[in-house]
Formats: sequence, structure tokens, C-alpha cells
Amino acid sequence: MAQFQFVMRSGPTPGVTFPLEGDQLTIGRDASNGVAINDAEVSRKHSRLSFQGGKYLVEDLGSTNGTFVNGQRLAGPVVLKPGDVVSLGEQIVLMYDAINNDPGATMAASRKAARVEPPPVYAQPPPAYAAPPASPYAAAPAKKTNLTPLLIGGGVLIFICLCAGFFVWVDSTYRWCVFFPFISGC
Repeated sequence: MAQFQFVMRSGPTPGVTFPLEGDQLTIGRDASNGVAINDAEVSRKHSRLSFQGGKYLVEDLGSTNGTFVNGQRLAGPVVLKPGDVVSLGEQIVLMYDAINNDPGATMAASRKAARVEPPPVYAQPPPAYAAPPASPYAAAPAKKTNLTPLLIGGGVLIFICLCAGFFVWVDSTYRWCVFFPFISGC
């Protein structure tokens, strides 16, 4: 009987539960995996779970989009603890959880079967899970515009217009000699 499970939090089938049974399980897109997730972001053989000492270890199998535990990309095997968030690439998020077995309960699930459960209803907002690292292809933050050159340019333009207006007024009122007595002929 399974002691641990994955619950899909985001991906192609949110709410699906994957009971984890066996000493070696693979996670991947191929239907032969113990945890099969049919999504283009998941490699055919994406990661491996190994049951050792009553705990599962997860390791990436050289997948294209990576395996992450609590937002950290795996570089080697990592021991999973209940509550850990395992992400496959950027879109597939699985919650690793311990199953509290009721000895009188009946479970009808095989190793490869997945049962759909509705997402839990929380009295408080659900806990914030660490998101996988941002994609290197994500949009760059918007650039801030430096307004100083625009303000200086606008000020210079206003000054030139005022000077031109002054000279037009002086010329139209014949006051050259009043303002510029050093001009010859005044």
C-alpha cells in the first residue's frame, strides 16, 4: 500500500493524485512510467524516484526542462519531505505528501492509476509555493525613461521662442535704439 503520493497542483490535470508504490519509479511523458504525465514540457523519462530508508529520493534523468524541488534545480539526488513541491519544467507542479492510511479504508488504485480528487478547500488562502525559476525567455522588465534630457530640451526650446518673440516685438515697435544703444545709427 502506498505511503506517499504526488498531487498535481498545476499542469494538464490539476487535482490528480499519483500514489507512489515501489522501490524505483520513473516520472515522465511515456505511459510506461510509474508517474505518467502527458505534457510536452515533460521528457519521456524525466526523473527517477528511489525508495530508501523509508523515504523517496528524486533525481533528474537529464531532462530538457529540469526537475526542481522547492524552486531549486536538481544537480543530484534529493530526499523528499512531505510538503515539498516538485516541479517538472516551469508548468508542472506536484505536491509530495504522506498518505495517512486508514486500515479499514478501501483503496482501489494500481501503481499506474491516478485518481482525480477535487482541489482542497482552504479556510485561509493556500500556502504560497516556491515557483520554479523564471524562464530565460521571459520578457525583460520595462526600461525607465530618463526625463532630464526631455526637460532640458523643452526648456531650451521655450527660451529660444521667448528670445525670437522679443526680437520680433523690438523690430515691430522700432525700439532697437532703446534696448541696443550701442548699435551704430542710434
